[in-house]
Amino acid sequence: MDVNILKSVYFIGAGGIGMSALVRYFLSKGKKVGGYDRTPSELTEKLIEEGAAIHYEENAELISDDFRHPATTLVVYTPAVPDTHKELTYFRENGFEIHKRSQVLGMLTRAGKGLCVAGTHGKTTTSTMTAHLLHQSHVGCNAFLGGISKNYGTNLLLSDNSEYMVIEADEFDRSFHWLSPYISVITATDPDHLDIYGTKEAYLDSFRQYTSLIRPGGALIMRKGIELQPALQDGVRLYTYSKEEGDFHAENIRIGNGEIFFDYVSPLGNIKDIQLGVPVSINIENGVAAMALAQMSGVTGDEIKKGMASFRGVDRRFDFKIKNDKIVFLSDYAHHPSEIKQSILSMRALYRDKKLTAVFQPHLYTRTRDFYKDFADSLSLLDEVILVDIYPAREQPIPGVTSKLIYDHLRPGIEKSMYPKEEILDVLSKKDIEVLITLGAGDIDNYVPQICKLLNKR
Repeated sequence: MDVNILKSVYFIGAGGIGMSALVRYFLSKGKKVGGYDRTPSELTEKLIEEGAAIHYEENAELISDDFRHPATTLVVYTPAVPDTHKELTYFRENGFEIHKRSQVLGMLTRAGKGLCVAGTHGKTTTSTMTAHLLHQSHVGCNAFLGGISKNYGTNLLLSDNSEYMVIEADEFDRSFHWLSPYISVITATDPDHLDIYGTKEAYLDSFRQYTSLIRPGGALIMRKGIELQPALQDGVRLYTYSKEEGDFHAENIRIGNGEIFFDYVSPLGNIKDIQLGVPVSINIENGVAAMALAQMSGVTGDEIKKGMASFRGVDRRFDFKIKNDKIVFLSDYAHHPSEIKQSILSMRALYRDKKLTAVFQPHLYTRTRDFYKDFADSLSLLDEVILVDIYPAREQPIPGVTSKLIYDHLRPGIEKSMYPKEEILDVLSKKDIEVLITLGAGDIDNYVPQICKLLNKR
């Protein structure tokens, strides 16, 4: 569909973090934008304020006349929506052009130079960091992010004159196969979404297929040591990166007094004394990948140095809510065993002598079933674990799959407990907290403001 002919765009699942960036994009282009989401949230309310007509009841009769013309209306849906959805059914039966979110992003990457960040974890922080580096430089960018940038208060950045487009390449439902990257980073290939892929081999094959989509003249920047045999077209350059080795890496790392500095090593020119705006050790590696993308896109060394120091992070990604001499509290979206391990190790490096307590809400029954032992191993790096019930998202319960699977496999001697999430404030009010982390991609984040209030009273 020609974007110029479009008058209106209707979103099914409008409040998802990836979908909402497209909602904002089409609003910025002057289109009528509306849609459905299952539940109100802070994000959907903001979209309504910005001009989107969003409702929360699954009912085709609520679709307004603005979105009932197949010739001028594009329908965008998220794969998390079931095929039986009444509004999706209406559009299918009436001959509308219907695309997944990833297909629309794919169209946009073909119109410019896509800087795409893929991987099981680390992609939101790395892509948001990349977008910040480009946006504050002379290069500029458009960016469709998987999280809310704390520098800009949004997940969409726009530029009238930059050809670069920063996109988080999501492997769920093989969505990233619709993209046409110019340069891509791959951060990790630890198996996930086995409800979609079935096996680790199928998951890895999906990443291999993704690498074949990188355009000739472009490049792949792959984290050193990950399990992946790329299938690159002729004319695509291959680079590696990691924290301490690879074509792009860090040297002379200095961690202390809540700050991190390092020297950036690159075949395109080294940069000394990089300061991390969000000083957690995992951001050294994320930062190396973001700087590589920025450098390859023409951002100067001085601009990179300034941008790294001024990066403020992403909501729910190592998001410090309280940070003082008595109590530290942060919210983190980590929901895969590898992410949780990195999160805990980063906190251990910063707070070696403090007691680390985490509230963990597992995300999805299938993920808990497939990785409960790995979750237990990662969480066992803590001093205390408080588990709440599984957040189901799009799934129905699976018999025998509960948070107790993780609970039963935690290391002997660890402080551990299990509660319904509704009791979490009462539980925390009786705990002696030094460093607290809320972990998970579900709705545990809804309790963060109340937890802050509780801890600030101490």
